[in-house]
Amino acid sequence: MRHPTDTRASAPSGRPVHSPAVPRTDRQPVVSRYRWVVLGIATFTQMASCFFVQGIGAMAVILQRSLDLSTTELGLLLSASQLVPLVGLLAAGELLDRYDERWVVGIGAAVVAAGLLLGSLAQGYASLLVVLLVVGAGYSTAQPGGSKSVAAWFDPGRRGLAMGVRQAGLPLGGAIAAATLPAVAATYGWRAALVTGGLVALLGAALFTTLYRRPPLTSIARPLPGTVPDETPSDLAAGSPSPSLRARLRILREPSMVRILLSGTSMVAVHSGIGVLGALYLHDVTRLGPAPTAAVLVATQVAGAVGRIGLAAWSDRSRAGRYRPVLVSMAAAVAGLAALMTPAGQYPPLAAFLFVSLGFFGIGWYGPWVAHLAESAPPGRTGFALGLVMAVNQLAVILVPPALGLLRDTTHSFTPAWAALSCATAATIALTTCGRRRTNGAPRAVRDVR
Repeated sequence: MRHPTDTRASAPSGRPVHSPAVPRTDRQPVVSRYRWVVLGIATFTQMASCFFVQGIGAMAVILQRSLDLSTTELGLLLSASQLVPLVGLLAAGELLDRYDERWVVGIGAAVVAAGLLLGSLAQGYASLLVVLLVVGAGYSTAQPGGSKSVAAWFDPGRRGLAMGVRQAGLPLGGAIAAATLPAVAATYGWRAALVTGGLVALLGAALFTTLYRRPPLTSIARPLPGTVPDETPSDLAAGSPSPSLRARLRILREPSMVRILLSGTSMVAVHSGIGVLGALYLHDVTRLGPAPTAAVLVATQVAGAVGRIGLAAWSDRSRAGRYRPVLVSMAAAVAGLAALMTPAGQYPPLAAFLFVSLGFFGIGWYGPWVAHLAESAPPGRTGFALGLVMAVNQLAVILVPPALGLLRDTTHSFTPAWAALSCATAATIALTTCGRRRTNGAPRAVRDVR
């Protein structure tokens, strides 16, 4: 009889599946060590794949001057890189459930690199939009692929911290991009920034393809007890036909998934707002120069990386479950955005503090959130669930930057944009908190997933 905590995968007959190469007792120390290698390369590949796109906001002033762009057009640049993932994330999720993450993520990062390197030949704004569409297609594999690879290698007791470290790759990439790409663009032109981003993405693709391996033991997250009732054990058994798309979409009706979707959409909007308006606000309202503005943006992204790790580590130990740090992050984001709307928010030191705080919570929320998502996914469908929910989030990623830019252009003020983000996030807190109270036994189920 297997011990209840044994995480080995089982064949349909119930017999444990062993790697034919090495006995389990000999593999365990190797697995324990190599999981950290996997975490490192997954984090770096995430950072490399998003490096250029995360640097667009930091280059906002330079791009506006070089290409004569409005704030709305600047927002469309961010949206262009996120448009293809609206469908690409679903396709990536399906590929990840069928093929090795090594190739799916590696090829995706290579597409990002190729798009940026070829994009250095772009002649203007329209060409740059096309380049970013290609970049978005490649980036579609990085988010769900990296999350699935880390979830598979780490047990639930360490999964939150591991996911937080891995998700820190995005703000770390943003911090390095904010520190380097504006200087590169100012010295050599904005096309040189594309070449730099392409080379970084190519390095990420090479590392992941060379070093990533699937774990010999399966530790992919299991769903909450009682969730996804329409998928029976026979649907999920190895070798059984895949459930229909309609059956798999039913996971969106589960209370945990509703909370995940609402909180993810509102906080992605906050993150997008920081990205598209942060540099402009610091430049136009607080009158900071290019160097101090870049320093604040770097500090904001670093705070986001620290937040993703710290909040995810908290979620590993929180008796209230992984969603509690997400709730706290939403409340902190509402407070920070509200403060930016006051006259005190125009004072440079306070504005810098508020942006760093928004970085910690407005970017850091993603660590515990994605761990909660991975553990709420049906067994064998982690890739699909990650891709599906992230695709829904893409709607906010696509629509919010140009919408906020349009608000800024039409009102000539940042206040309506901050107010819209603050109100949407506050409404999400109210809806998800009330939803949890109405769901009988929901808090216990969430605690069980830590």
